[in-house]
Amino acid sequence: MNELFKVNYDADRITLSARELHEFLEVSTRYNDWFKRMCEYGFTDLVDYRAITQKRVTAQNNETTYIDHEITLDMAKEIAMIQRNEKGKLARQYFIEIEKQWNSPERIIARGLIESQKMITNLNQKLLEQKPKVEFYDDVAGSKDAIEMAEAAKVLGIKGMGRNNLFQFLRDIGILQPNNQPYQTYVDRGYFRVIEQKYTKPNGETNINIKTLIYQKGLDFIRKKIKEDSKWQENI
Repeated sequence: MNELFKVNYDADRITLSARELHEFLEVSTRYNDWFKRMCEYGFTDLVDYRAITQKRVTAQNNETTYIDHEITLDMAKEIAMIQRNEKGKLARQYFIEIEKQWNSPERIIARGLIESQKMITNLNQKLLEQKPKVEFYDDVAGSKDAIEMAEAAKVLGIKGMGRNNLFQFLRDIGILQPNNQPYQTYVDRGYFRVIEQKYTKPNGETNINIKTLIYQKGLDFIRKKIKEDSKWQENI
């Protein structure tokens, strides 16, 4: 089939230039007047057509702009039928053939594969964007290790509750002792882990620092406690 018009297949439907159709039909009326009259047959802006700005170079080598319209294949078929002449008949038959090819099983499968690939690409992009957060949660939930209080505050994501406020909150509700170590009952429940960290001072003296870590189970428990506290509810 010889190509009569430049057809756009990029979108989810077929479109083409109204100006090219106007020229092919050899309409004597000015394009703007003709297109306005065609729209009176019930076509809707941004549904059946949309205005687009095009550029062209004049004989004097000056660049100018003009308005064209991208129209759907259905609109093009109806306009061709309205003409009631051989050119209109030829254009309409051409559009019908394009529509048949577009709706052939091979083309439908091809479009489906393209859409599937787009969905996969978008999903992969979302996974990449979420990767740091996903990996962090997996580290907490799937590992025997626990996280420090500063990291726990980030995971909880409560507005205004950083590391120090989280320590204060847990002390206020009787989960942590004044030295920020958990009471034994909460350790036994598997919420916390207390570790010793050795460090050496510049003078060579070795000291031991006690650090409180939180398991995923403990994070869930703390999140529940925060939700029960009226002071922090609006920040959740």
